[in-house]
Amino acid sequence: MALRGNLRDFTITQLLNLINLAKKTGTLVIESPGDVAWVAFREGKLAYAQIGKEDNSLAAILQRSNKISAAQYRMIKERANQMNDKELGLLLINAGYLNQTDILDSLQQYFIGVVRRLFTWVEGYFHFEADQLPPADHIPMRIDLENLIIEGARQLREWEQLQEEIPSLDMALKFMDRPGTNLRNINLSVEEWRVVSYVNPKNTMRQIAHATKMNDLEIRRVVYGLLQAGLVEIVRPGGVPLTNQRMFPTTNKDEQKSLVNRLINRIRTI
Repeated sequence: MALRGNLRDFTITQLLNLINLAKKTGTLVIESPGDVAWVAFREGKLAYAQIGKEDNSLAAILQRSNKISAAQYRMIKERANQMNDKELGLLLINAGYLNQTDILDSLQQYFIGVVRRLFTWVEGYFHFEADQLPPADHIPMRIDLENLIIEGARQLREWEQLQEEIPSLDMALKFMDRPGTNLRNINLSVEEWRVVSYVNPKNTMRQIAHATKMNDLEIRRVVYGLLQAGLVEIVRPGGVPLTNQRMFPTTNKDEQKSLVNRLINRIRTI
C-alpha cells in the first residue's frame, strides 16, 4: 500500500482507517509546518508514537502518568540511563515498584494521547514506510484503532463546524458592549481566561493562538465558547502588533483567582 500525500486531501482519521482495514505493519511519518511525528503499527494495531524530540522514554512516560515521582525519575535518569525501556520495565517490576499493568497502561495512554494530538494537524505531508518497525529497545504495544478512529471522526465533524462558524483566524475579537451572560456566574476554563486576557481589536485570533500556544482547532474551540457565552464578537483587526498582556504567570491558585477577578472587573467596565 503506497501511502503518500497531503493532509488537506487525507485526514489522520482516514489514514488510520486505511491502516486498520489493511492490517498494515510499518511507520506513518507525518510532517507538519512546525513538527514531525512517527506512528508505528503492527498488523493494523498501534505499536508506538512520537512527536518531535519529545522525551518518550519509559521513565518519562511513567513520570507523566504519576506512576513514579519526579525524584524517582531523576534517580532513574542518573543510575539507569544506559538501560533501554525493556530492561528498565523488568527492573521496576522485579523491584516491586510497579507491576506490568501499570507500565502497559501508561504506555497505552501516552501513545493514544500522541495520536489524539495529531487529530488537530490539518496542514502537512505524510508517507507510510512499509515494514519499518518501532525502535527495538521500546516495549511493544498492540492497541486497537477502532475507538481512536471513531474519536477522530467526531473531532473532524467538530473541526468542520468550527471552520464554518469561524472561517478566518485573521479576524480580531472585542468584548461585547452588553455581554449576554451573567458575569457573576461566569465560569470559564483556564484556556478561556488565557484567551480573554488577549481580547483586543488589535490582536487577531491567529496572533492570540500563537501567544497562548494553541493550534487552529484549540483557538477556534475556545473562541466559539466565548461567542456562545455572549462575551465577545468578531471584528476586523486593527492591524497593529499583538498587545502583550499578562496571562496566568504561575499555577498558584490564589494568583490565578486574583487575575480572574481583575478580568471580570475589566469586562464589567465595558
